[in-house]
Amino acid sequence: MLDEKELIQIRRELHQIPELGFQEVKTQQFLLEQIHQLPQTFLTIETWRTGVFVHVLGKNANRTIAYRADMDGLPIEEQTTYEFKSKHVGHMHACGHDLHMTIALGVLAYFAVNQPSCNLLFIFQPAEEGPGAAKEMLQLPQLQKWKPNSIIALHIAPDYPVGSIAIKPGLLFANTSELFITLSGKGGHAAYPHTANDMVVASSHLVTQLQSVVARNIDPLDAGVVTIGVIKGGTKQNIIAEQAVIEGTIRTRSIETMNRIKERIEALVQGIEAGFECQAVIDYGANYCQVYNDEHETNLFMDYLQTKDDVNLIVCSEAMTGEDFGYFLEEIPGFMFWLGVDTPYGLHDARIEPSEEAISFAVKTIIGYLNQN
Repeated sequence: MLDEKELIQIRRELHQIPELGFQEVKTQQFLLEQIHQLPQTFLTIETWRTGVFVHVLGKNANRTIAYRADMDGLPIEEQTTYEFKSKHVGHMHACGHDLHMTIALGVLAYFAVNQPSCNLLFIFQPAEEGPGAAKEMLQLPQLQKWKPNSIIALHIAPDYPVGSIAIKPGLLFANTSELFITLSGKGGHAAYPHTANDMVVASSHLVTQLQSVVARNIDPLDAGVVTIGVIKGGTKQNIIAEQAVIEGTIRTRSIETMNRIKERIEALVQGIEAGFECQAVIDYGANYCQVYNDEHETNLFMDYLQTKDDVNLIVCSEAMTGEDFGYFLEEIPGFMFWLGVDTPYGLHDARIEPSEEAISFAVKTIIGYLNQN
């Protein structure tokens, strides 16, 4: 079993090698090196693309519990105070996947020595941040031959203190969709605007209109978000831009609301095409379904946590966070929970510094729960 010092060192090494989705070559190699150092008696290791599967044979091999940890980093330039900053310029583990993988390794290391009662399947999943791998992994031979009866995952939570686990049955995370809109017109000289077709102006009108989609089309008792995070257009101050690109995200509580928002976006874009005599292309990129915790499995976990004096159990509300773990939960009963890491900076913030004390706490808690099964 890995001690706290070893777990922290693993996390720090992973933190220095963040890689984008399906590019996690160094990360996969590091994980495999760690796994191959463990006793192999109960283990079967297989890979897929940049992901890793580890099956742990149980004493009573008639039931399998899966544990999933995501692997990829984000295209963010790190601004922490760490001495062990990312070695990959422009990339960072700003969503806690370095902690997620470390915790999974800690749990795996324990059960590599202490044979579990039921089978365990550890899934180190690439590309959670995009384009998403969970849906594809469900169709792989490994998931067919080692079909889990239940599945578990966690996500770090900056706003909860260490020792806290926040969870609820039912809806936990939202349906999400990326949004990319490209507007194309006719460029020209700034002194002759009547001969051109300005896509900076067109994109500005569209962004303003998009802010009305939720406010004027979605029931206020429902929930939806349309956020535009990027606008790209133009090359010089005296050149009228012939192209502009808008990038954003859509998040909803229900799939029906997601479909309604997309209908309204498409209608507004058609209006921009007509009004500005341009052409538009919409790409919804990666789409993730909701994370919906199975009531029975979640209640079993919550009942267990209530018996532990060192765990602060919080029944939380649903969040507009997105996670492709929801695809696993569509086919396999299970749950995801928030793990408190006590940092003032939020997920995807270049300054986020999760408390490393949460790692050993999570390992201990998860091992205890799996030993009950």
